Amino acid sequence: MPRRDISWKRPNNDGERIEIYVEQIGDRWIFHARDRRPEQWQVLEDPPLEDWENLLDAVERRIGRGLLKPIEADRIRKIIEQKKGV
Repeated sequence: MPRRDISWKRPNNDGERIEIYVEQIGDRWIFHARDRRPEQWQVLEDPPLEDWENLLDAVERRIGRGLLKPIEADRIRKIIEQKKGV
C-alpha cells in the first residue's frame, strides 16, 4: 500500500474486524477492504457513509499537516451530503 493511501480498521456487518484502505486517483477516491491479512483487497463499489466520514477525518488531518489541499475535504463533504440526502 503506497504511503499516501489512508487506512483504518472497523467491524463489518457480522461484527468481524475488516481493514479498509482508500487510494486517491486523480479526483476520485477508491475504497478497498479485506478481512484478513493474507486475503486480496476487494474494491468497495458503494462504501457506507461511515467510511466516507472516516476518510473525511483522515483527509482533514492531512490538510492540517500540509499533505493534501483543502479542496479534497470539500469534495468529500459534497459526497457525504449526497449520501445523507441533504
